[in-house]
Amino acid sequence: MPLPDSNPNQEVSVPGAEMSRRSFLRTSAVLASGLAALAASLSPLRELDDYVSLDRFVQKYYKELTPEDMAKVLKRIEAEVERQYGIRPHVRDLKPMDGVEFVYALNLTRCIGCRKCVHACVQENNQSRNPEIQYIRVLRMPHGSLDIEKAEHNYAPESVPEKGYFYMPVQCQQCKNPPCVKVCPVNATWQETDGITVIDYDWCIGCRYCEAACPYWARRFNFTKPSIPREQINPDMAYLGNRPRRQGVMEKCHFCIQRTRAGRYPACLEVCPAGARKFGNILDPNSEVAYILRTKRVFIQLKEELGTSPRFFYYFDV
Repeated sequence: MPLPDSNPNQEVSVPGAEMSRRSFLRTSAVLASGLAALAASLSPLRELDDYVSLDRFVQKYYKELTPEDMAKVLKRIEAEVERQYGIRPHVRDLKPMDGVEFVYALNLTRCIGCRKCVHACVQENNQSRNPEIQYIRVLRMPHGSLDIEKAEHNYAPESVPEKGYFYMPVQCQQCKNPPCVKVCPVNATWQETDGITVIDYDWCIGCRYCEAACPYWARRFNFTKPSIPREQINPDMAYLGNRPRRQGVMEKCHFCIQRTRAGRYPACLEVCPAGARKFGNILDPNSEVAYILRTKRVFIQLKEELGTSPRFFYYFDV
């Protein structure tokens, strides 16, 4: 499926974009109807969600949480995951490292379109299996063309790579100028100093403005209650990363924040059989990604004409 068109000259205006989450909710019909209506509104949410707690609903904004507040939040999340899946996870709040700005470089000469990156991402990041939510799409492109409108997403050959095609994996581009952040009415998504745009799932209200604003079709919405088999849960979790999400919120690639902020590579990189994926700190002149951007034929930042300035670069060997 081709990426949706985006008009670079179109201005997105969101009423009340500067409102806080509390003021946004305070002006909603739910709270305007009083505490009785609020209680009624939470009942159907319990049917949709694994668990809706008062603590989660009144939780402070992420950037306002003290270390003591965060410790309580993490303990609550661990208890909720254990109650739902029968597994006690280890949930951390990993902060950006000083002097680090992450970028991704992908070698289109080497990518064979096997989609192992897609499935490793699903497993690592506790994405729903039924329906399966995938953060990465691999586009099959005809040789001699860079027109992504001619790309195919649902290709199903007997084997890959296929003659006459090359492959372009697309995921969140971690833009320096992310349009998704600008349109969020409750500031549930923002860009961190290491270049990763994150989502606070407890703060997200599921309005899907960010999904509409993203020109890369990189955001996913939980239309139904996520389903993950107990034996497939990854217990190593991060608050802004791969902890299980509830129904009715947005999610996306976050450069495996639970791994990369702990000094590891993203899961999609580690599983790639062709070595097509490279990841690292662009601020380190000795890093592999810095060398690639200096010396390789970096041909594209996807839809760079939109002014989003992606931190995801595509290049060829020659």
